[in-house]
This record gives sequence, C-alpha cells and structure tokens, in this order.
Amino acid sequence: MNLLIVESPSKAKTIEKYLGAGWRVIASVGHVRDLVPENGSVDTENKFKMKWQIMPGKEKQIKLITDELKKEDAVYLARDPDSEG
Repeated sequence: MNLLIVESPSKAKTIEKYLGAGWRVIASVGHVRDLVPENGSVDTENKFKMKWQIMPGKEKQIKLITDELKKEDAVYLARDPDSEG
C-alpha cells in the first residue's frame, strides 16, 4: 500500500477518494517541525546543517504519521505550493 501525506485534512479525504484502493492519505495538519528559534539554528561551520524541533502540539500528529509509515510500502509527500510545507 502507498501512503500520501498532505497538509490539510480536507485535502486528504478528497485525494484519497480519487486515488482509491492501494492508497492511504493522511494529513500533517500543517507544519510539524521548524528551525530552532535561537541564534545558530543553521550551522554555517558544518555544511549548513539545520537544527530542527517539533512544533508544540504536533506530537500526536507525528505519532500518527510514524505509525502509518510502518505499515506502508511507499511514502509520498505532497507539500502545498507555498514552499514552506
């Protein structure tokens, strides 16, 4: 089975109807992580490695996503065109 992750719960329902059998579509419900809001969230001395943190309140959604990942054969991320998702 294939897993598609989108940002919006309403998009997830609609897209899952179109894709049909063999697909599971879930929503991240917006962004689930962000750069650490401190100075130094991007390490310019180490190939610009970024320091991420889980956004407050997103733990439940991350658990749902990771639980689904364990069951599926392939995962696709469908971010919104706003380039931040």
